[in-house]
Amino acid sequence: MAMAILVKVILGSIGFAIFWILAVFPAVPFLPIGRTAGSLLGAMLMVLFQVISADEAYDSIDLSILGLLFGTMVVSVYLEKADAFKYLGRLLSWNCLGAKDLLCRICVISAISSALFTKDTSCMFLTEFVLKVARQHNLPPLPFLLALASTFQSNISFLDFFMGMLPAALVGVLVNSIILVCMYWSLLSGCKEEEDTAAEVVAEDEVRSHRFSPDTMSHLSNGNTNGSLSATVDSESERPIFQNGASESIRSSNASLRWRMIFWKFCVYLITLGMLISLLMGKNMSWTAIAAALALIVLDFKDAQPCLEMVSYSLLIFFCGMFITVEGFDRTGIPSSLWNLMEPYAGINHVSGITVLALVILLLSNLVSNLPTVLLLGARVAAAAAAISLSYEHKAWLMLSWVSTVAGNLSLLGSAANLIVCEQARRAPHLTYNLSFWKHLKFGVPSTLIVTAIGLTLIHTLRKVTVTR
Repeated sequence: MAMAILVKVILGSIGFAIFWILAVFPAVPFLPIGRTAGSLLGAMLMVLFQVISADEAYDSIDLSILGLLFGTMVVSVYLEKADAFKYLGRLLSWNCLGAKDLLCRICVISAISSALFTKDTSCMFLTEFVLKVARQHNLPPLPFLLALASTFQSNISFLDFFMGMLPAALVGVLVNSIILVCMYWSLLSGCKEEEDTAAEVVAEDEVRSHRFSPDTMSHLSNGNTNGSLSATVDSESERPIFQNGASESIRSSNASLRWRMIFWKFCVYLITLGMLISLLMGKNMSWTAIAAALALIVLDFKDAQPCLEMVSYSLLIFFCGMFITVEGFDRTGIPSSLWNLMEPYAGINHVSGITVLALVILLLSNLVSNLPTVLLLGARVAAAAAAISLSYEHKAWLMLSWVSTVAGNLSLLGSAANLIVCEQARRAPHLTYNLSFWKHLKFGVPSTLIVTAIGLTLIHTLRKVTVTR
């Protein structure tokens, strides 16, 4: 029996190690199959090695998270068609004082979009846009990609923890921006990386008319010739398109189409706002996002295939494989053993215990990624805190959420958002940039440690004041 358990631990660790290596280094010489295939390989090995059964593998896939990602991706596609990127480009360039100001603006926009549309969706749709912004200003992409990947988003429910997390989140964004500016001051001042010296500068018009182009998926413009409102009007100038010498009736018709387009955009933003309000009211996040996506599809009143092709199904498959692989690794007992070993020293009623807890979460978040860490440790940490005092349970969730969120900035595997930025930047048409594991780690380590310490101090202090009152 003991031998069977030992074999399960060894085989499960091997399967997880393969997944981890391919997630961090997708083009390793001995198996250059990429991150998505590596995730599926790790999941398959867990089943083949009988670490978990096939039914247990299916049960480990969190459909609510996949539904939330899918729904927000579709909503993002329609926001994009409603010229959201054009307005975003104008916001970034409005009274911009230079590269450092631009970097801080991207940090803020990343934080807001991550809070509204999930970090993964935000990174997937903004990476190529951020690359174009950097190229337009003839700046190195590295600090801007790190700004996009490292801005924070809470993993816990919208309203219940909002006030508890808000002070730490605001300070975290500010400190993260300062660290980025200080670390890459010379790059932002004109001393560029060698690999960027031959980069092509992108025109401002191309930034403002940006359209997301997912890997291996057809471009949205291929489906824009079948009569949708978004294809009828020139989205850049919002002026009707008509031939020379067109009659007054044609002019009137195109004016009508222009107003219909404005109304369509208004409805897109209104539905999106309704989705956000529903999320703030505590409605089911997954079904709320899917309902908003379906409402936008119906509003568009045409074949939805071109828009659905914009969804990054490779990302959803990656998550499926990751869920199964992490579940298999959890069944080996290694994460539980680590927590059982450290639990006596990780009480949140004293500073040393909070420090130990933070280090455990940082380690596990960069071993199995931050979302699985919350799934693995959430109930255990909350139960341990409640055993000390019921008043500590809420504080434990706040701390777990904060540390696991910030821990995602330490290394590429810390969160799926990092991998998305890395992969999207590597595959962006004509804008390829390799955000390597070591480049990310150079910034991630100091940023994570500093921001984690500041955020925990704020949460601990403010929570202590609240309990006292």
